Amino acid sequence: MLRADLLRSEIATTFRRWRTLVLLAVLAGVPVLVGVAVRIQAGRHGGGGGGPAFLAGIAGNGLFLVFTALAVTLPVFLPMAVGVVAGDALAGEAHTGTLRYLLVAPAGRTRLLCAKLVTVVAFCLAGTLVVALSALATGALLFPVGKVTLLSGTSISFGEGLLRALAIAGVVALSLLGVAALGLFVSTLTDSGVAAMATTVGLVLTTQILDGIPQLQAIQPYLFPHYWLSFADLLRDPVYLDGILRNLGLQALYAAVFGSAAWARFTTRDITA
Repeated sequence: MLRADLLRSEIATTFRRWRTLVLLAVLAGVPVLVGVAVRIQAGRHGGGGGGPAFLAGIAGNGLFLVFTALAVTLPVFLPMAVGVVAGDALAGEAHTGTLRYLLVAPAGRTRLLCAKLVTVVAFCLAGTLVVALSALATGALLFPVGKVTLLSGTSISFGEGLLRALAIAGVVALSLLGVAALGLFVSTLTDSGVAAMATTVGLVLTTQILDGIPQLQAIQPYLFPHYWLSFADLLRDPVYLDGILRNLGLQALYAAVFGSAAWARFTTRDITA
């Protein structure tokens, strides 16, 4: 079983690092920048302007800034931040010479790996909530809030809109599981934290590029970013679950495959640092 003291120590250590705090600060700043930009545009043109449905709806209801901020950060900012934390999880310990010390303690490699994985997943949740809460506060300060008009044209109460925003944040956090497992696997392959972080972020960007090439449509449904924006279906009435379930199933598959690969590699490698 995963030891509670080991997990608490890993989470506390990760979230006390300056790098983690800077990443969370950057994520919190993205909704502020988007909100200010939309506010300036609305002041100049007397409305929300054109653009995607999320972006156009912000001027009418600040709650839409939550949806917009998550849509903006999910393709790049959130996965890159998760890639940095996951890539450094084990490789960073090896680089600083603390990995062998951790394994001397009666934790075991499997328990340590599980603690690292849970910590990265906790960062996925924390990063997503930071974006959502920053967007909610910014939206409430800069724009009116009230009933929410969904993408399907149906109006719901502000309270129900908040519940849908919370559900969307949960889906976005789960959408990062594939990146978390991939980064943890890469982290078991090297003793250089910088190399592991750069490789993970590079793989995320490469996969996103592949997902945007029309000639590769045959393989795109199997790429972990393909269904990321399916969370928008939670803003319809009735809710469309097909894309969301495909996304969550694909993330679970990536987590299982790369999580198993990380375990196989970490439990058999020769720890020299």
